[in-house]
Amino acid sequence: MAALEMVVESIRVSLVTYQRVVILKEKQADRYLPIWIGPAEADAIAIKLQNVPVQRPLTHDLLQMVLQELGGKVTQIIVNDLADDVFYARIVVDQNGRSLEIDSRPSDAIALAVRVSAPIFVEEAVLQKAGVKLGPEGTAPPPEEEAELSDAERSKLAPFRDFINTLDIDKLDKPDKPPERH
Repeated sequence: MAALEMVVESIRVSLVTYQRVVILKEKQADRYLPIWIGPAEADAIAIKLQNVPVQRPLTHDLLQMVLQELGGKVTQIIVNDLADDVFYARIVVDQNGRSLEIDSRPSDAIALAVRVSAPIFVEEAVLQKAGVKLGPEGTAPPPEEEAELSDAERSKLAPFRDFINTLDIDKLDKPDKPPERH
């Protein structure tokens, strides 16, 4: 199956659970992929996207420097699977002509990708499982509009839909300000 290029649309916080989610948007369409992430990874992505200066390298900055010192270059990251509500990703590194694929959490892979300006891809199968097209007023479309899904698949995706509907989607084009560091 093909992978589609995505961009980081925003980092959001659920108004209900205060859990963070990175919203990836398909580059050539209006399909979105929400991925739950931890607060440290959310900050790492937001800090880089907003060019917030940090006094010392963060973990993902360190990883970037280590790869660079070892002659590696991140060529892309791929969110390649979704199983039991867990997303999986691969970091593709070119090391002196040798291609390496490194297993990663999507949040770490995305934090690294934004640092090295590497493209972010998502497998079509993952987008079919968890991608959403926004309905009227920025909400997830109702289940009856997802006719291609079986009842079991629709039931499995209900938590994703519920979560999407708790997000402040109206502000997708307005980046969040990362928390201040002391």
